Amino acid sequence: MKKNILFLFMLASMLTINAIENDVNNSKETFFGKKKVELGVSESDAEIFINGKLVGKGSTKVTVSKGDCVMVIVKKVGYLTERIEFCNKKNMTKPPKSYYVEMKRDDAYDASVQTDIANIDIELKCEKLSKDKAWKLINQIVLTYIDVIEMTDKETGYLRTAWSLKSFIQNTVRTRMIVKESSSDPLIFKVKLISESSGLPLTSVKSDELYKEWDRVLRSYSDVISEFQARVK
Repeated sequence: MKKNILFLFMLASMLTINAIENDVNNSKETFFGKKKVELGVSESDAEIFINGKLVGKGSTKVTVSKGDCVMVIVKKVGYLTERIEFCNKKNMTKPPKSYYVEMKRDDAYDASVQTDIANIDIELKCEKLSKDKAWKLINQIVLTYIDVIEMTDKETGYLRTAWSLKSFIQNTVRTRMIVKESSSDPLIFKVKLISESSGLPLTSVKSDELYKEWDRVLRSYSDVISEFQARVK
């Protein structure tokens, strides 16, 4: 009888220990096992990058290894870039089973137009205007769009405006105009509309190293070249 009671006691103890070990293992698995996240995006053709690598468009599965974090970036032209980090570490919020990204329109994109006239010299041949009249008209047109002229020299026919800056949610755009006389006989001026963006909000206009040429122009400047071509001739 005593042997049976001892056996039952040992069996109960073993079951209790196994249960505790299972609870511990399950707890570890909760924090440290691989987690998978079903990721969906509002734009079906949006590109999805995981740790810098393109993995799909519109939807994908994100695997987060134990003790690790992954960075998910979602991109589409005309929309703001979305960044989400999922971490599978102890004492951190575990990744959800599913995650949905609602993309928002890019305000810089919507405030601009695609163009092939930005950052190139456009030739203005003056066949009817004298240099004095052409120079006066050029200044009038420039000041209609950008009201601060940084440098001007009528004798050499050179004009440069200050940078005009506009900041957006995920971008900063700076714009300026440069006019220079390239020939006196015949009288020819070249005008350049410079459009640059930093890809970052609130970028200082003086941070030249952060700006790159942009193949878009803010809508407020989209007609300036055509106005030059129509009036300076």
